[in-house]
Amino acid sequence: MMRESGVLLHITSLPSPFGIGDLGPAAYRFADLLAESKQRIWQINPINPTLLKMGSNPYDSPSAFAGNTLLIDPLGLVQMGLLDKSDIEVIPRFPDGVTDYQLVTNYKEKLFLKVYERFKDCGFKDADESWRYAKFCKESSVWLEDYCLFVACRDHYQGRAWNRWPLRVRDRDEDVLADLRQTLCERIDKEKLRQYIFFQQWFSLKEHCNRLRIRILGDMPIYVSYDSADVWANAHIFDLDKRKRPLTVSGVPPDQFSENGQLWGNPTYRWDILAKECYSWFIRRIEHNLLLFDLLRIDHFRGLVAYWAVKAGSKTASKGRWIDAPAEDFLTELYRRFSCLPVIAEDLGHITADVREVVCKFEIPGMRVLAFAFGEDIAYSCHIPHNFVRNCVAYTGTHDTNTARGWFEEASPEDKERLFCYLGREVTAEEVSWELIRLAMLSVANTVVTPMQDILGLGTLARMNRPATTDGNYRWRLLPSQMGLDKRLRELTEIGGRA
Repeated sequence: MMRESGVLLHITSLPSPFGIGDLGPAAYRFADLLAESKQRIWQINPINPTLLKMGSNPYDSPSAFAGNTLLIDPLGLVQMGLLDKSDIEVIPRFPDGVTDYQLVTNYKEKLFLKVYERFKDCGFKDADESWRYAKFCKESSVWLEDYCLFVACRDHYQGRAWNRWPLRVRDRDEDVLADLRQTLCERIDKEKLRQYIFFQQWFSLKEHCNRLRIRILGDMPIYVSYDSADVWANAHIFDLDKRKRPLTVSGVPPDQFSENGQLWGNPTYRWDILAKECYSWFIRRIEHNLLLFDLLRIDHFRGLVAYWAVKAGSKTASKGRWIDAPAEDFLTELYRRFSCLPVIAEDLGHITADVREVVCKFEIPGMRVLAFAFGEDIAYSCHIPHNFVRNCVAYTGTHDTNTARGWFEEASPEDKERLFCYLGREVTAEEVSWELIRLAMLSVANTVVTPMQDILGLGTLARMNRPATTDGNYRWRLLPSQMGLDKRLRELTEIGGRA
């Protein structure tokens, strides 16, 4: 890894007149701002579909492959000839600075209905577009067919989870599925069109970033949601009973985020089955992500080494157990399949020696987070700059932590005193984010990524996510007036040898 830096800002957090950050003009403008500030990385959260019932959490998706169509830019639909300009002239009054997912969903569903009706009547105005659409459907069929049928069936069965569908549908009887594909063909075609539009817009943005020498750092959750096309179509690789219900679910034991641990509820993997199949499903997933992103952070990396399994139906994650996973065999297969594997390990939380050994053996960069650095173990913490290694990615904070200012305002007097001692002076809440950015940028870490909230010096209200909660997360958005990068970012980038 070369010495470089970048910014963490999810797509949903961009400003847009359409209620949610999208793949439109603001995304291109932000890429331009990154280039002007000599940043080389744009880190985002997962771009998979989200569900309102799950709090629109991008880490809890009905598909590990599909794109989040709420991120489609309506202006791009006009350019494709699938909407008239008049269709987007009347826009609901969306709240400033936050995303109201219900309002956005209602608005964009109406637009997508018009898009499909126009497409059904007239097709694409560009003949080449029809060829690209057919090519996308063919090349993506390994996941697209199952996902679109899953979405259609979920609507057809009034939103019930797939294990509550008729038994022959639940168990994927091929004759029944063939009939459903005929019956639900219109809903399937609607979703295929949406997915095509999403990925066309996504790769256009990625191409723009790459022309500016900006690499996109994406995020891949290690687990997938139970109520997803992935589990329905690949039930045998998950720890399910004969009725296709989870036997064990994922989570983490009690930690600094939650005294009862975090009960995520995703089904755990049958690693023995995955190994027999040469990890083919997982490898397809990573291959797909490496097409979407230039770099890939694997969320909860330690779950590849050993995972916390909790009996399904438990109220908390406190009574789980660690189960070993075949990390070395799996990673060896990955490195055999991919000559270059640009991954980053999210190695935060309860990290044991076996995890550190795997990260070291395969030379995978891990994470260092200054928000964790100023506790009682400051002298020996891996998150304090004097203990950084070169092969790591340093952050002031992540999407799961408070902002730097928010952390400081809620920190104990002892943590503040340790921070002041380390800096050599006392700082205020207004100053703290840039002091932490300076520490990270001038450290030995090869890569530094700073959340946009810390560049702006924002407090707790701008926090992206509160682990172990489901309400009110992933809603923060930039105001149009905040679309800028402080000149200090470029100065520290140049002084730190990251330009």
